[in-house]
Amino acid sequence: MTQTVSPATIRPFEPGDLGALLSLNNAAVPAVNELGAEEMLDLIGQSLLCLVALAEDTPVGMLLCFGEGADYASPNYRWLSDRYERFAYTDRIFVDDTQRGKKIGDALYSTLFEHMRGTDRCFTCEVNERPPNPGSLRFHAGLGFEEIGRADNGATSVIYMRRDPEPAR
Repeated sequence: MTQTVSPATIRPFEPGDLGALLSLNNAAVPAVNELGAEEMLDLIGQSLLCLVALAEDTPVGMLLCFGEGADYASPNYRWLSDRYERFAYTDRIFVDDTQRGKKIGDALYSTLFEHMRGTDRCFTCEVNERPPNPGSLRFHAGLGFEEIGRADNGATSVIYMRRDPEPAR
């Protein structure tokens, strides 16, 4: 499952991607939480799908998605698990700042939607409200995600979003 979308190629995670993705993840804080190498590998190992965007063979973005039934302690994942039987939860998506505006996030999601087509999984995510992330809210709304709830987690608060499943062809 490799898809080329100018200017990026989207493919599943490979072990050699770890160093670059860890740097990109940690540069995206506070939009995502900081991770160490073992934590990131553990999350990827539990995930339903981990997609990597490449530009000139270099990782420039990632989308990490969990399905139902994962052993994941995230309060956001638990909130969604309590409400949906089948879902594809985007735990994190990030793109290198130098690649912004090139539709790489759209390409990552397009690949996810196509991969999950016909599985009856709705698509879910959460976006920080505190600290605010209005760009992510606009991005997800533009992809057809709609607000389904909110949670205040003390230092952070989030808006939960959902998009309908992709029907089989």
